[in-house]
Amino acid sequence: MISSVHAVIGGKSYDTGFHVTTPSAFWVQKYLREAINNGDTHMVLEVTSHGLAQHRVTGVRFAVGVITNVTHEHLDWHKTFASYLKTKLSLLTRSNTAVINRDEAELYNRAIPYLRRKKLITYGIRREANVTPKTFPFKTLLPGEFNRYNCLAAIAAASALGISHKTAQTALAHFGGVVGRMEVIQKIPFSVIVDFAHTPNALDRALKTARVLTKKRLIHVFGSAGLRDRTKRPLMGKFSSRYADIIVLTEEDYRTENVETIMDQIAAGFVGNRLVYRFPNRGDAIAFAVREAKADDLVIITGKGHEKSLCRGKTEYPWSDQEVVRNTLKETKTDHA
Repeated sequence: MISSVHAVIGGKSYDTGFHVTTPSAFWVQKYLREAINNGDTHMVLEVTSHGLAQHRVTGVRFAVGVITNVTHEHLDWHKTFASYLKTKLSLLTRSNTAVINRDEAELYNRAIPYLRRKKLITYGIRREANVTPKTFPFKTLLPGEFNRYNCLAAIAAASALGISHKTAQTALAHFGGVVGRMEVIQKIPFSVIVDFAHTPNALDRALKTARVLTKKRLIHVFGSAGLRDRTKRPLMGKFSSRYADIIVLTEEDYRTENVETIMDQIAAGFVGNRLVYRFPNRGDAIAFAVREAKADDLVIITGKGHEKSLCRGKTEYPWSDQEVVRNTLKETKTDHA
């Protein structure tokens, strides 16, 4: 597989680079050749809109194309949502079988013109679809409704490839999740979760799940990437303030933008009265949130997830939200000892 977390080819793991999901065309083809040489029979490739628009997967024929949802993101590149959606849907024209979320009404309706002469498998929870929790029951360790959708998408893709439902059921029941995706670092006395959510829709879903898991206060640490879609920032602020009791604004790959300006733009979307703290340094923000947390609170840190670097100016610095959390927890225990 090749994903935003890493690539696994012939049983070996590879780092795909800084802030990269779909590598360049050269590396995609190189990995495909290496997979074939090693006897791999299937390749799961996470394809971004940038990957499609920049021809990184040109020449790749997909047995199955899966589209989960298309929401507000990457408008700095695509300019309009319609252009972004059209680019994403072009994946289906390269695929023998299309798998699509039936509950995403706009996505489904826009996709129909791309699906002529294609085999279509739909999945969903609320609308009638080929793959639903009733037609393909399953159990999962993963929290949140969005993960139920992810599981249904995986079942649909597996079904298209002739993999039995029993095999899919077993795999889903034992799958513990992905690094940096609602990753639980600690549960007691308070919970700490690291997640990659960096779009309004992803924040909405992650925080909605975190709110349900929280017995007392929800503390949210996040920022927004510099030199990327600026229009999403107030929307991210709106969703954070909808669910969180305490908001801690900070940096997230600010690049050559001003961190304070980015935080101002996020804060412009806040609704209601929430406790808000600002720390330009991400390490300080995470440390504050972890030290602020009391028994039965939940701290969720979003935006970086699995990523191993943080861009400040034009330099990439080694980074790990998880490592900062663990170091702070150790220091806190030492202070209280």
